[in-house]
Amino acid sequence: MKHGLVVRNVAAVQSPPKIESDEVQIVGADRLKELLARLRGHALYPKAALALFAGLRRSELMALRWRHIDFDRRVLQVRDALEETRANGIRVKGPKSKAGRRDITMPDILLGALRAHRQSQLELRLQLGRGRPDGDDLLFPNIDGGLTSPQQLSSQWFVFAKSIGMPDVTFHALRHTHAAQLIDAGVDVMMIAKRLGHARASTTLNHYGHLFRSTDDKAAAAINSALTGWKG
Repeated sequence: MKHGLVVRNVAAVQSPPKIESDEVQIVGADRLKELLARLRGHALYPKAALALFAGLRRSELMALRWRHIDFDRRVLQVRDALEETRANGIRVKGPKSKAGRRDITMPDILLGALRAHRQSQLELRLQLGRGRPDGDDLLFPNIDGGLTSPQQLSSQWFVFAKSIGMPDVTFHALRHTHAAQLIDAGVDVMMIAKRLGHARASTTLNHYGHLFRSTDDKAAAAINSALTGWKG
Protein backbone atom coordinates (compact mmCIF):
# COMPACT_ATOMS: atom_id res chain seq x y z
CA MET A 1 0.00 0.00 0.00
CA LYS A 2 2.92 2.32 0.79
CA HIS A 3 4.21 1.89 -2.76
CA GLY A 4 0.79 1.96 -4.41
CA LEU A 5 0.84 -1.72 -5.35
CA VAL A 6 -2.44 -2.57 -3.61
CA VAL A 7 -5.69 -0.63 -3.26
CA ARG A 8 -6.05 -1.12 0.50
CA ASN A 9 -4.38 -2.77 3.45
CA VAL A 10 -6.59 -5.73 4.41
CA ALA A 11 -4.82 -6.07 7.78
CA ALA A 12 -6.25 -2.68 8.81
CA VAL A 13 -9.72 -4.17 9.34
CA GLN A 14 -8.45 -6.75 11.83
CA SER A 15 -8.06 -6.08 15.58
CA PRO A 16 -4.52 -6.55 16.89
CA PRO A 17 -3.95 -9.44 19.29
CA LYS A 18 -4.15 -8.66 23.01
CA ILE A 19 -0.95 -8.86 24.99
CA GLU A 20 -1.01 -11.64 27.53
CA SER A 21 0.14 -10.93 31.09
CA ASP A 22 3.21 -13.13 30.72
CA GLU A 23 4.38 -10.99 27.82
CA VAL A 24 4.62 -7.79 29.89
CA GLN A 25 8.25 -6.73 29.87
CA ILE A 26 9.76 -5.67 33.21
CA VAL A 27 13.27 -4.31 33.65
CA GLY A 28 14.89 -6.24 36.51
CA ALA A 29 16.56 -4.49 39.45
CA ASP A 30 20.15 -5.07 38.30
CA ARG A 31 19.51 -4.00 34.72
CA LEU A 32 17.49 -1.03 35.96
CA LYS A 33 20.43 0.28 37.98
CA GLU A 34 22.67 -0.02 34.95
CA LEU A 35 20.05 1.61 32.73
CA LEU A 36 19.67 4.58 35.07
CA ALA A 37 23.45 4.98 35.28
CA ARG A 38 23.64 5.12 31.46
CA LEU A 39 20.71 7.55 31.26
CA ARG A 40 22.18 10.14 33.63
CA GLY A 41 23.00 13.27 31.65
CA HIS A 42 21.39 11.92 28.47
CA ALA A 43 18.64 13.90 26.72
CA LEU A 44 16.31 10.92 27.09
CA TYR A 45 16.61 10.82 30.89
CA PRO A 46 13.67 13.13 31.81
CA LYS A 47 11.40 11.31 29.36
CA ALA A 48 12.44 7.93 30.69
CA ALA A 49 11.99 9.20 34.27
CA LEU A 50 8.37 10.16 33.54
CA ALA A 51 7.63 6.65 32.29
CA LEU A 52 9.65 4.88 34.97
CA PHE A 53 8.64 6.93 38.03
CA ALA A 54 5.17 8.17 37.05
CA GLY A 55 4.01 5.48 34.65
CA LEU A 56 3.24 7.84 31.76
CA ARG A 57 2.63 6.61 28.24
CA ARG A 58 4.64 8.04 25.35
CA SER A 59 1.66 9.97 24.04
CA GLU A 60 1.01 11.49 27.48
CA LEU A 61 4.52 12.64 28.31
CA MET A 62 5.08 14.14 24.85
CA ALA A 63 1.95 16.27 25.36
CA LEU A 64 3.06 17.68 28.73
CA ARG A 65 3.28 21.43 29.13
CA TRP A 66 4.96 23.26 31.99
CA ARG A 67 1.59 24.28 33.44
CA HIS A 68 1.00 20.59 34.11
CA ILE A 69 3.99 20.44 36.50
CA ASP A 70 3.51 21.81 40.02
CA PHE A 71 6.90 21.61 41.69
CA ASP A 72 5.65 23.05 44.99
CA ARG A 73 2.82 20.53 45.37
CA ARG A 74 4.92 17.77 43.75
CA VAL A 75 2.03 17.01 41.40
CA LEU A 76 2.05 16.15 37.71
CA GLN A 77 -1.23 16.63 35.83
CA VAL A 78 -2.05 14.39 32.88
CA ARG A 79 -4.58 16.26 30.78
CA ASP A 80 -3.62 15.62 27.17
CA ALA A 81 -2.12 13.01 24.89
CA LEU A 82 -0.77 13.05 21.36
CA GLU A 83 -2.29 11.18 18.45
CA GLU A 84 -0.45 10.62 15.20
CA THR A 85 -2.30 9.57 12.06
CA ARG A 86 -1.45 9.65 8.38
CA ALA A 87 -4.48 11.82 7.67
CA ASN A 88 -4.06 14.43 10.39
CA GLY A 89 -0.42 14.19 11.42
CA ILE A 90 0.33 14.88 15.09
CA ARG A 91 -2.41 16.45 17.17
CA VAL A 92 -3.43 16.85 20.80
CA LYS A 93 -6.38 14.86 22.10
CA GLY A 94 -7.74 13.74 25.43
CA PRO A 95 -6.27 10.74 27.30
CA LYS A 96 -7.36 7.20 26.35
CA SER A 97 -10.20 7.28 28.89
CA LYS A 98 -11.71 9.51 31.57
CA ALA A 99 -9.44 7.80 34.08
CA GLY A 100 -6.47 8.88 31.98
CA ARG A 101 -7.09 12.46 33.14
CA ARG A 102 -5.31 12.23 36.48
CA ASP A 103 -2.97 13.85 39.00
CA ILE A 104 0.20 11.99 39.94
CA THR A 105 2.36 12.67 42.98
CA MET A 106 5.99 12.79 41.91
CA PRO A 107 8.84 11.11 43.84
CA ASP A 108 12.04 13.04 44.56
CA ILE A 109 13.99 11.42 41.73
CA LEU A 110 11.43 12.58 39.16
CA LEU A 111 11.26 16.09 40.62
CA GLY A 112 15.02 16.35 40.33
CA ALA A 113 15.01 15.14 36.73
CA LEU A 114 12.34 17.65 35.71
CA ARG A 115 14.01 20.55 37.51
CA ALA A 116 17.28 19.80 35.74
CA HIS A 117 15.44 19.51 32.41
CA ARG A 118 13.71 22.86 32.94
CA GLN A 119 17.05 24.49 33.72
CA SER A 120 18.68 23.08 30.59
CA GLN A 121 15.67 24.12 28.49
CA LEU A 122 15.86 27.64 29.97
CA GLU A 123 19.56 27.91 29.10
CA LEU A 124 18.91 26.77 25.53
CA ARG A 125 16.01 29.18 25.07
CA LEU A 126 18.11 32.08 26.34
CA GLN A 127 20.84 31.18 23.85
CA LEU A 128 18.23 31.20 21.07
CA GLY A 129 16.74 34.48 22.30
CA ARG A 130 13.36 32.97 23.17
CA GLY A 131 13.27 33.97 26.82
CA ARG A 132 11.92 31.92 29.71
CA PRO A 133 9.44 29.09 29.01
CA ASP A 134 5.87 29.80 30.08
CA GLY A 135 3.04 27.48 31.09
CA ASP A 136 1.97 26.76 27.52
CA ASP A 137 5.41 25.63 26.40
CA LEU A 138 5.94 21.91 25.91
CA LEU A 139 8.38 19.98 28.07
CA PHE A 140 9.69 18.20 24.99
CA PRO A 141 9.16 20.36 21.90
CA ASN A 142 10.73 19.96 18.49
CA ILE A 143 13.29 22.46 17.22
CA ASP A 144 10.52 24.92 16.36
CA GLY A 145 8.76 24.57 19.71
CA GLY A 146 5.98 22.38 18.31
CA LEU A 147 4.78 18.83 18.90
CA THR A 148 7.13 15.87 18.52
CA SER A 149 6.00 12.45 17.35
CA PRO A 150 5.78 9.74 20.04
CA GLN A 151 7.08 7.38 17.36
CA GLN A 152 10.19 9.51 17.10
CA LEU A 153 10.71 8.99 20.83
CA SER A 154 10.49 5.22 20.32
CA SER A 155 13.07 5.41 17.52
CA GLN A 156 15.44 7.49 19.66
CA TRP A 157 15.00 5.07 22.55
CA PHE A 158 15.75 2.05 20.36
CA VAL A 159 19.01 3.61 19.17
CA PHE A 160 19.97 4.42 22.77
CA ALA A 161 19.01 1.01 24.15
CA LYS A 162 20.94 -0.72 21.40
CA SER A 163 24.01 1.45 22.06
CA ILE A 164 24.14 0.32 25.71
CA GLY A 165 23.57 -3.35 24.93
CA MET A 166 19.88 -3.46 25.89
CA PRO A 167 18.09 -3.60 22.51
CA ASP A 168 15.33 -5.76 24.02
CA VAL A 169 14.24 -3.04 26.48
CA THR A 170 11.44 -1.03 24.88
CA PHE A 171 10.37 2.39 26.09
CA HIS A 172 6.97 1.01 27.12
CA ALA A 173 8.78 -1.47 29.36
CA LEU A 174 9.56 1.49 31.64
CA ARG A 175 5.86 2.00 32.32
CA HIS A 176 5.47 -1.71 33.05
CA THR A 177 8.45 -1.51 35.39
CA HIS A 178 6.79 1.35 37.27
CA ALA A 179 3.71 -0.81 37.81
CA ALA A 180 5.91 -3.68 39.01
CA GLN A 181 7.65 -1.37 41.49
CA LEU A 182 4.30 -0.30 42.94
CA ILE A 183 3.12 -3.89 43.24
CA ASP A 184 6.36 -4.94 44.91
CA ALA A 185 5.96 -2.07 47.38
CA GLY A 186 2.52 -3.35 48.36
CA VAL A 187 0.48 -0.52 46.84
CA ASP A 188 -3.16 -1.60 46.43
CA VAL A 189 -4.50 -2.31 42.96
CA MET A 190 -6.98 0.58 42.97
CA MET A 191 -4.22 3.11 43.56
CA ILE A 192 -2.02 1.50 40.91
CA ALA A 193 -4.89 1.62 38.40
CA LYS A 194 -5.44 5.30 39.19
CA ARG A 195 -1.77 6.14 38.83
CA LEU A 196 -1.51 4.32 35.49
CA GLY A 197 -4.72 5.85 34.17
CA HIS A 198 -6.59 2.57 33.83
CA ALA A 199 -10.37 2.94 33.69
CA ARG A 200 -10.88 -0.22 35.77
CA ALA A 201 -8.79 -2.14 38.29
CA SER A 202 -9.57 -5.24 36.23
CA THR A 203 -7.43 -3.78 33.44
CA THR A 204 -4.51 -3.52 35.85
CA LEU A 205 -5.08 -7.09 37.01
CA ASN A 206 -5.28 -8.36 33.44
CA HIS A 207 -1.87 -6.86 32.72
CA TYR A 208 -0.10 -7.43 36.00
CA GLY A 209 -2.06 -10.11 37.86
CA HIS A 210 0.87 -12.53 37.73
CA LEU A 211 3.00 -9.98 39.60
CA PHE A 212 0.41 -9.69 42.38
CA ARG A 213 0.46 -13.45 42.80
CA SER A 214 4.23 -13.41 43.28
CA THR A 215 3.83 -11.15 46.35
CA ASP A 216 1.80 -13.72 48.30
CA ASP A 217 4.84 -14.77 50.32
CA LYS A 218 5.16 -11.18 51.52
CA ALA A 219 1.62 -11.34 52.86
CA ALA A 220 2.46 -14.44 54.87
CA ALA A 221 5.65 -12.84 56.17
CA ALA A 222 3.70 -9.75 57.27
CA ILE A 223 1.26 -11.91 59.23
CA ASN A 224 4.12 -13.81 60.85
CA SER A 225 5.76 -10.54 61.84
CA ALA A 226 2.54 -9.10 63.29
CA LEU A 227 1.92 -12.22 65.37
CA THR A 228 5.44 -12.69 66.66
CA GLY A 229 5.25 -13.90 70.27
CA TRP A 230 1.53 -14.70 70.07
CA LYS A 231 0.48 -18.25 70.82
CA GLY A 232 -2.85 -19.44 69.54
